[in-house]
Amino acid sequence: MMPWWARNSLLRRAACCGGLFCCVLLCAGVICASGGGDSSRVHWKQIPEGQLKLDSKVPLVWNVYLPDKKKLNYLVLVLIGRRYIALDLKAKIAYAMVPEDLKAIGKDLESDPPMKPEHVIPTADWSLRDAGPAEIVKLTLGDYGRELEVQLPHIPDLRLGIY
Repeated sequence: MMPWWARNSLLRRAACCGGLFCCVLLCAGVICASGGGDSSRVHWKQIPEGQLKLDSKVPLVWNVYLPDKKKLNYLVLVLIGRRYIALDLKAKIAYAMVPEDLKAIGKDLESDPPMKPEHVIPTADWSLRDAGPAEIVKLTLGDYGRELEVQLPHIPDLRLGIY
């Protein structure tokens, strides 16, 4: 009687080919695990519908970015003048981002994850509010002493027909 693993034709062929098959599986596993690129980096997509205000005034140079991965939807990257600030909406923490650590890819950016304790910016008075078509985030930057307001548009759920 054949052992259980030899009954499957694929496993039987694998047992015949021995080392070659194991080597190919190992290489394929390594390539799939690495994802072909650096999976620990965050790809920030520019959100043209986003709005940003500093003390109720729009800065001359500003931008709003969101990560393209859904599991990181609690992070927001904002550009105010020459300063990049990453906001962690879940933990209510702001991080200073060094511009040299950001890599431009067209209109988008790529960086390492911003959660570094040495880059924390003191903040106060966090407020997250759902205002219909957008989510409004307000906080006071401790080093500026100014109020930052970011409006993030809700992404429409096309599966439900809700726009």
